[in-house]
Amino acid sequence: MSKHQMARRHTPRSLATLQTPIVALTAYTTPMARLLDPHCDLLLVGDSLGMVVYGMDSTLAVTPDMMAAHGQAVVRGSQKACVAVDLPFGSYQESPQQAFRVAADLMARTGAGCVKLEGGREMASTIAFLVERGIPVIGHIGLKPQAVHAHGGFRTVGRGAEAAQVMEDALAVEQAGAFAVVIESTMEPVARAIAAKLTIPTIGIGASPTCGGQVLVTEDLLGLFPDFTPRFVRRFAELGQEVDRAVAAYAAAVRERSFPGPDECVGLTDTP
Repeated sequence: MSKHQMARRHTPRSLATLQTPIVALTAYTTPMARLLDPHCDLLLVGDSLGMVVYGMDSTLAVTPDMMAAHGQAVVRGSQKACVAVDLPFGSYQESPQQAFRVAADLMARTGAGCVKLEGGREMASTIAFLVERGIPVIGHIGLKPQAVHAHGGFRTVGRGAEAAQVMEDALAVEQAGAFAVVIESTMEPVARAIAAKLTIPTIGIGASPTCGGQVLVTEDLLGLFPDFTPRFVRRFAELGQEVDRAVAAYAAAVRERSFPGPDECVGLTDTP
């Protein structure tokens, strides 16, 4: 039996029935996927790669080809986690048919197990169209980064009248057939109510500890993305500082000619 056949990768179905909270993180490269895979149930190839990897101001300029390249890298670097790929801005909002073409192409090119798209009631018909045609979908409600300009910036949603709207979005996504939904940057009582109401898993990011799982941008939790740190991020390491120290030490060693040393050279002979 091949190694591929022996590996038991999570699927949308197994995630939906998982008895423990879903552990999810973003991944964009093969090396990072290899490090995260043993610990995660879900690896999200998020369009956040536009900001984290490419230095963009938002996710809006990310393309399907970029998502495909990084999706391929993450699938190659993982064996256990289900891999989800974001549908980038402008690639699915026009029509359900457009969404299907892009989603089917990304799944075929990457080998990912599902796609994620942003939107609530306005995207319910699109989610249903995809699910009916064999595309597993994770919904995304609350703060929707692709609609950052409509939101008026990266802000917490769910205050006042917005609370009912977010709940309606959650119910619409579930009824449309999504097998899970991400709730981002939403008032905790609202996210808690959604998690209690829905029968599909809820995955929080700046939402509520009662959600059925949690997701963060990996570079945020590792301290590798200092440009902006949302309030909901907990840094579990400060690897950015470690990288700075390591590179400074390397630069000093090169400048003082202590690197490379004898042990790092091939064919070096001692002089008498």
